[in-house]
Amino acid sequence: MLFTTVTSFLLSALAVRGAIVPQAPASDHIFVTPSAVPTGQNVTIAGVNTYVSLPKGDFDETRAVVILMDVFGFGKTDNFLLTDNWADNAGFATYMPDYLLGDPLPQDGSVDLNTWILNHTEAITTPPLLAVLNELKSQGIEKIGVSGYCFGGLYATRLTQNNTVAVATMAHPSLLTVPDDYELVKAQSQVPVQINSADLDTGLTPALAAEIDQVMVGYVPGYNHTAFAGVGHGFAVSANASDPIQVAAKEEAFEISSNWIRTHFDTC
Repeated sequence: MLFTTVTSFLLSALAVRGAIVPQAPASDHIFVTPSAVPTGQNVTIAGVNTYVSLPKGDFDETRAVVILMDVFGFGKTDNFLLTDNWADNAGFATYMPDYLLGDPLPQDGSVDLNTWILNHTEAITTPPLLAVLNELKSQGIEKIGVSGYCFGGLYATRLTQNNTVAVATMAHPSLLTVPDDYELVKAQSQVPVQINSADLDTGLTPALAAEIDQVMVGYVPGYNHTAFAGVGHGFAVSANASDPIQVAAKEEAFEISSNWIRTHFDTC
């Protein structure tokens, strides 16, 4: 794994042009009030507020998963519970850096999404993310996997393009440039990558996901795309407990993603 500089990271991001996958509006997300209480803790890593959740039993301290959160960031309890789930049920030390720098998109729609995104460009959000990744590496973590959700799917893709991590997964990614971003992945990456998409997603639509599939045919490091029917954007983060389709999709997406990272940690 080679940790890139901020400059080269951004140059790769700017090198592609094409159809941009929109960030789904807040109204497309599922908002629930979880009864569970997060069990991790906030720590400062490389100057960045980071939520850390560790497995309860023995675990391999040379491996870690980094959660690349959606636009609601530290303002959404489900993001903390998702991080805990990776630690508790996948068995990895799991880190969720606040690359939104304390400014998540409010869930109540009080802030315009397009305006918010202008204040959270890659030039702003990439440096704190890379700072945390580099610090984890310096602390002896040899293999880092990332799992990106919505907004975080863009960063999972960037880290894949630049071979910055060992393995990547993402669910309902947004802000990608399709097919260009994955033409770049295929041309220069050695990172196995897995995508979970939703048939009802207004961002990464089935048609756009199919374009990525076409590009990734024959991708040697490893590629998987799993499409989920009956769910929309954000399904892998939040699910309405009264809807068995949503619950099953969320659980299956987690199993696929965690198995993908576990398998490729063992082979990369």
